[in-house]
Amino acid sequence: MKASELRAKDVVALEKEVSDLLKAHFGLRMQKATQQLSNTSALSKTRRDIARARTIIGEKKKGAAK
Repeated sequence: MKASELRAKDVVALEKEVSDLLKAHFGLRMQKATQQLSNTSALSKTRRDIARARTIIGEKKKGAAK
């Protein structure tokens, strides 16, 4: 997901997005552990998406505090 798409969302929607991404990342990790994961690059993509969303949440909360 692109940062511009995430910036269009509000904080509540971003937190839900992070929650969904964490669940997806957990599922991918379990698939890797059971050797059922064929696309290993999906792990790093979800990890980066989580970090990207959390960064934007922090920016929005910091901007709202000012």
